[in-house]
Amino acid sequence: MLTKINSVAHLGLLSTKVTVEVDVAAQGFPAFNIVGLPSKAVEEARERVKTAIVNSGFTFPDKRLTVNLAPADFVKDGSCYDLPIAVGILLASGAFVAKTDLSNALFYGELSLNGEVRHSRGVLLVAIFALKEGFGEVYIPAESQREAQVVSQVKSRPVSTLLSLVNYFEGKARLLSQKTALPRVENTGGVLPDFGEIVGQLAAKRALTIAASGGHNLIMTGPPGSGKTLLARALPSILPPLTIEEALEVTQIYSASGFLRPGEGLVRIRPFRAPHHSTSLAGLIGGGSRVKAGEISLAHQGVLFLDEMAEFARSLLEALRQPLEDGVVAISRAAGRVEYPARFMLVASVNPCPCGYLNHPKKSCHCSIREIDRYRRRLSGPILDRIDLHLFVPYLEAEKLTATSPAAESSAVIRQRVVNARKIQLSRLKPYRMYTNAQMQNKQVRQFCALDPESNRLLRLAVDRHALSPRSYFRILKVARTIADLEGALNIKINHLAEALEYRSRAF
Repeated sequence: MLTKINSVAHLGLLSTKVTVEVDVAAQGFPAFNIVGLPSKAVEEARERVKTAIVNSGFTFPDKRLTVNLAPADFVKDGSCYDLPIAVGILLASGAFVAKTDLSNALFYGELSLNGEVRHSRGVLLVAIFALKEGFGEVYIPAESQREAQVVSQVKSRPVSTLLSLVNYFEGKARLLSQKTALPRVENTGGVLPDFGEIVGQLAAKRALTIAASGGHNLIMTGPPGSGKTLLARALPSILPPLTIEEALEVTQIYSASGFLRPGEGLVRIRPFRAPHHSTSLAGLIGGGSRVKAGEISLAHQGVLFLDEMAEFARSLLEALRQPLEDGVVAISRAAGRVEYPARFMLVASVNPCPCGYLNHPKKSCHCSIREIDRYRRRLSGPILDRIDLHLFVPYLEAEKLTATSPAAESSAVIRQRVVNARKIQLSRLKPYRMYTNAQMQNKQVRQFCALDPESNRLLRLAVDRHALSPRSYFRILKVARTIADLEGALNIKINHLAEALEYRSRAF
């Protein structure tokens, strides 16, 4: 008897329908074969599925079983085909008769040896695919139901065990309802440093506020111990929450990458990724034999923090050039081409020299001119040109650390200003499917960043004197627009432009 069950395969964030065809032959030696370009994980499904069926109280058919994963022209990877294969075998062998139509449903999930259905990555993509392709139901692990519930137009059927699913199809029991599913697991950013706890560094806090408001890239240069890392790690505390559209984009990436915990649904906290400088190219950009998302995609709509940026391999930093410009990274492999979104804020810190004490007021620098030159050449001009805000974080004198001064602004106060500025940008750019000033293209910059004659003369003088590139020209206007939004100004004024120009003076 031949049975067909619908499932889904993922390549990056793209989903494709997979038909699991199960044939139980009456003749021939007993065997269990899986064809259709299965990966090693899918081939191992034979033992998982067989043991899960037996331990669920069913008799595994002692016949020739052939499972075909169609279409057979691309590799099927992962353990998510366990559930559709098991259901197909039980139907084809006559172990039960379904009282509901399964042709309009998708099955997805990994089986444990005792028949339980495990939390699986990519469930949100399954629900989105079901909505696009017109499938009415998705049978997914109960632990992953919160992901599927994000797509409310599709009925998500939470499956805890293979036996409970069969009983449901036979009308003997009900599946766990959506209201009684696992308790919601909130994704929190943990305990973040508060700007009110950081002594001094008012200029740095101002620059970080501008960067957070407009989604701009920022690099901080300063001696060791000046607070660069602390300032960067406090940045998430002033970032606004994700909008629904942004949250859906981020959640898709985390679901496909397997970073959502059981019971976790829509990601609400902006990502903050801080990879070590020893990370690989595939780890940062994405790729590998199974083409996974890299750190830049995991930081989508959030922050990518490169601490000691000059210690990263030059090849890694140069690979950031295209994603910083386009907001997407394309990875081509023999198996196909995968695109991941990578619209992130780049925040970096760097020392002024290898020892870190160049021009330090208290300590002497022991680096030679050649060493300093070699160290600075690790960051190329094109990379620095893509960074909007260049900031020097000075050494803090002892009297500033010990002096009693009025309490600094807390992150909550600064965050409210950032949220207000983001609301202005969202209302302005929503027709273009953009969220921040940093995402504006040249057409939008010319439309929303018009200058008065006095400001125009100042910008022209700065471009001529410092030989600024066209890219720098447009990035200055974007930063000026953000500064104006922070003040609630309708138009860019000369003081907004002057402050934006100050941040183009490279400290490295």
